[in-house]
Amino acid sequence: MFGGLTEKLANAFKKFRNKGKLTEADVKEGMREVKLALLEADVNFKVVKDFIRAVTDRAVGSEVLESLLPAQQIVKIVNEELIKLMGSEAAKINISPKPPTVIMMVGLQGAGKTTHSAKIASYFKGKGKSPLLVACDVYRPAAIDQLKIVGEAVGVPVFSMGAKLSPTAIAKAGVEHAKKNGYDMVLIDTAGRLHIDEELMTELVNIKSAVTPDEILLVVDAMLGQDAVNVSKSFNDLLDISGVVLTKMDGDTRGGAALSVKYITGKPIKFVGTGEKLDALELFHPDRMASRILGMGDILSLIEKAEAAYDEKNAKELERKMREQTFSLEDFLEQMRQLKKMGSLDQLAGMLPGFNASQLKDAQLDESQMARTEAIILSMTRKERLRPEIINGSRRKRIANGSGTSVEDVNRLLRQFEQMKKMMKQFAGMGKRKGFPGGMRLPF
Repeated sequence: MFGGLTEKLANAFKKFRNKGKLTEADVKEGMREVKLALLEADVNFKVVKDFIRAVTDRAVGSEVLESLLPAQQIVKIVNEELIKLMGSEAAKINISPKPPTVIMMVGLQGAGKTTHSAKIASYFKGKGKSPLLVACDVYRPAAIDQLKIVGEAVGVPVFSMGAKLSPTAIAKAGVEHAKKNGYDMVLIDTAGRLHIDEELMTELVNIKSAVTPDEILLVVDAMLGQDAVNVSKSFNDLLDISGVVLTKMDGDTRGGAALSVKYITGKPIKFVGTGEKLDALELFHPDRMASRILGMGDILSLIEKAEAAYDEKNAKELERKMREQTFSLEDFLEQMRQLKKMGSLDQLAGMLPGFNASQLKDAQLDESQMARTEAIILSMTRKERLRPEIINGSRRKRIANGSGTSVEDVNRLLRQFEQMKKMMKQFAGMGKRKGFPGGMRLPF
C-alpha cells in the first residue's frame, strides 16, 4: 500500500536531514520534491497545490527554522497535514436510533459493491448486529447469485425477489422484511454501470427516496487514482453520499484516491478493502494511514489484527508452553494459521515502522510457502508433531512423499523449528527475570 509514494517522500525528506539548519529556500526546494511525489502518486492537482501551500506556510515559520531538529519538525508537519487532508478522525457509520439502519451501496460496475456489501455486513455481524443483504442489482447477469454466495460465506441472509421487479420495489420490500423479522441493519446492493449515465442515477435517486437510507456508501476502486475522485464527485453531486469505501487498496495503489476524495467531496472514507478475502476490510483511520504513507508504520492496526486473531485463552496457553519449553509442531501449525488470519505478510510488514513492504517483493515469504509448511506438518503422525526429535531419515522421506515436498524441505522446517524453540527459550528467560513489558504475549 503506497509503497512508491512512501519511498519518494522518504527521498524528499533526506534533503532536509542533510542540513543542520534550514533556510526558507531549503524548505521550498524540499517541498518541490514532495509536490512531485504527490503528483506522481496521482493525487488531484488542486489537492497537491493547497497541501503544499499549507505545509510550506507552517514550515517556514519559527517552529521549523529555529528548531534544533528541523527535519523532524517538517515530517511532523507533513504528517499532521496529511491527517487533516484525509479527514482528521475515523468516521463512523450512522446507526439509526430506530432499527433497522439502512445502508445503500452505490458505485460503478466492477468496483466491488457486492463483495463489500457482504464484507460490511460481516463486520457488523461481528459487532453484534443482525444484518440483512438486499439484492437490487437486477441487470448484471448472476449479480443476485453472487450476493447469495458471498452472503452465505459470511453467514448473512439475502433478501431477493428475482430480476423482474424494479430495484426500488425490491429495496422497499427488503426494508419491510427486515422490520418484520428483527434485522437491525439492511445493506442494499444496487446496480452499477461501466460509466455514469442518467438511467443509473435516476434509479439510485428513486431508491434513495423510497427507503431514506441512513448511509449512502460509494464504493470506489482505489486503483483508478484521480478518476476515482471524479467518480466520487459525480455521485456525491447527485446523491449526497455519506461516505466512501475504497477497494483494492492491496493492489498497485498510488495514493491519489485516498488523499484526494475527502478534500474534493467533503465526504469521509469510512472503510478500505485490503484484499479479496471476505474479512479483508478495515475502518479508515486518517492518522494511521498518514503514518503508513510516511513509512512510520501502523502499530495500532497491527495490534487490533492480532487481538482479533488470538483469543486470551490461547495466548495464555502459548505463554505457558513457552515458559515450560513444551512448544510442539502442532502449536507451531496453530500459530501459523492464526497468523494467516491477520492478512498477507506484505500487509503486516507494511504496518511495521520503517519497513517498506516493497522490500518483500523478492523474498520467499508467500502464501505458497506457508501452504507447504502446513502440508509437511499435517503429513506427520501426532507423535512426530509432539516429539520432532524422533523424526529419522526414513520418517523424513515418508513425510516428504506424503506432503508432495522434498526431504530438503522437511529438513529446513525442522531446523527452523529448532531455531524458533531456542529463541523462545531466550524470551521465556527474559519473561522470568523481568516479565514481558506491559503484559505482552508473543504470538509465535
